[in-house]
Amino acid sequence: MKKINTLVHWLSYAYYVYVFGYASLFKVFQKESMMSSMQSLGFNTAWTIAIGIFELIGVLIVVAGLWKPKLKNAGILFLAPFAAGAFTAHMAHQEYHHYFDSLAMCVLTVVLLYTDKQFKITL
Repeated sequence: MKKINTLVHWLSYAYYVYVFGYASLFKVFQKESMMSSMQSLGFNTAWTIAIGIFELIGVLIVVAGLWKPKLKNAGILFLAPFAAGAFTAHMAHQEYHHYFDSLAMCVLTVVLLYTDKQFKITL
């Protein structure tokens, strides 16, 4: 069971970094399809680039977590509102063909924190 937990954690980690990584870079480097999609959601160029920069910072924090595990969890928590916001925006605008990655990021946020050995929630 411990090996499955570890496998799920690192596969989730890889997909999390991949999705947020390409989404942030598409925004920062102003890929046409991303810019038009963000504009249809009501974000102008400045906001789109700002969101991309913050997502990129979050990705870099998550990747730095390979060396400092607490940073990984901090980066995941930093990116969680972006995942929830993207999911909400795509669903509100009925862009169902774009919602899967944002939904996956919302779910993987919980999976990553739950399967991490360094993260604990005390109520």
